[in-house]
Amino acid sequence: MRSNRMDLQGDDLTDAVVASFDGSPDPRTKAVMSALVRHLHEFAREVKLTEAEYFTAIDFLTRTGQISTGTRQEFVLLADVLGLSMLTVGLGNPKSTGATESTVFGPFFVEGSPAVELGGDISNGAPGHPCLVSGRVLSTKGEPIAGALVETWQADEDGFYDVQKDTDGPQNRGHQTTDAEGNYSFWAVRPVAYPIPDDGPVGGLLRAGGRGAMRPAHVHFMVTAPGYARLITHVFARGDEYLAKDAVFGVKDSLIADFVEHPACTAPDGRTFDEPFYTVDYDLILATTEEAEQ
Repeated sequence: MRSNRMDLQGDDLTDAVVASFDGSPDPRTKAVMSALVRHLHEFAREVKLTEAEYFTAIDFLTRTGQISTGTRQEFVLLADVLGLSMLTVGLGNPKSTGATESTVFGPFFVEGSPAVELGGDISNGAPGHPCLVSGRVLSTKGEPIAGALVETWQADEDGFYDVQKDTDGPQNRGHQTTDAEGNYSFWAVRPVAYPIPDDGPVGGLLRAGGRGAMRPAHVHFMVTAPGYARLITHVFARGDEYLAKDAVFGVKDSLIADFVEHPACTAPDGRTFDEPFYTVDYDLILATTEEAEQ
């Protein structure tokens, strides 16, 4: 390899850029950036990247950053549709622990969701059929986990999250703490399939690739408890036509559950409805920190 950075081409250029990170005080930074440079350069060589394509990519990334806000993360969406999110989830959450499987985080989580009591309603006027979501938070040994923080968010009947609309407060979004038996429960609306936001750079990428933008109906969960690994997952509606065509590759068989339709009547918690409503029951199983590390 050349000893300086002048007149570098081909492998000499790649080697020089990799070597430029040798002085990093953090070994992980050095390893990650060195690998990134090697793979990025090899990608450019493989596809014979033109200057026009290079500037198109720069423009795409610039617009991706410009459209991102505190409630819309276009870079997360980009990672989702490229499968990078699910690849990272798989690397960090091995299935062998016996815990509920993880899936993508998605771009619509918001810190500071409202607290809701067990059995409370988080829909706050969102359109859709009422849906009682319930279950228990358990250890891999089947023991209830009391005091677990359960955060949830989802789209409404029109396929929109509250942050995509002009709403009077959060809708279909909240958090609660499990009781002594590990129970969680809340009312929302039955989720439906919806397209990911396609009015930005990522939408243009999907159209250019001839790909669909739909996600199957699901409810988001993030569950944390002292001594346990954090769980980020969805519960998907069985029978949804997009389960095998998820735009972000996030569906796993173990995360599919029955959203049971009931005629107008009295719900299990005593609420009375003059319209059909739904119930879904799904236990969320957490691995201990030690199990996750193993």
